[in-house]
Amino acid sequence: MRDPTVLVLMGVSGCGKSTVGRLLARRVGCAFHDADNQHSAMAVAKMRRGTPLDDRDRAAWLTALRRLVARHVRSRVPAVLACSALKERYRQRLRVKPGAVGFVHLEISPATAARRLRRRRGHFFPAALIPSQFAALEPPRDALRLPAVSPPARLAARIARRWRRHASS
Repeated sequence: MRDPTVLVLMGVSGCGKSTVGRLLARRVGCAFHDADNQHSAMAVAKMRRGTPLDDRDRAAWLTALRRLVARHVRSRVPAVLACSALKERYRQRLRVKPGAVGFVHLEISPATAARRLRRRRGHFFPAALIPSQFAALEPPRDALRLPAVSPPARLAARIARRWRRHASS
């Protein structure tokens, strides 16, 4: 993995993007952003009702995320972004500059993702939407791929070893 300014932890809901992302950002001393916080109230309500988002629903969200990534790249301030980034065209939108954005795909089975979501409290995304996430997922060819069933701290440590850029660089 090259030393991107922004590292995107991607995968279906329930794979641990936010948990691992927070641990990783703390470990390397950089900013952490959760893409879930950029969804519109209408998109959150739609998911809460059990209706998957489509590309139109995601357009403004992706634009906001691209701006966020671009700010970090322009200022060369490292960051970790937890974002599903399920489709290649979504990842292309986040690649604001060649080599400046890297991806780590946290891979998980549908059964494990659903089990994790059924146990998760206080989040808008229901386990019933897991099949739609796997249907939309276009596995990346250019990402570090890691098993999401590994302990989050171990995943964060492994990613940090591969991502040598630190906030102080």
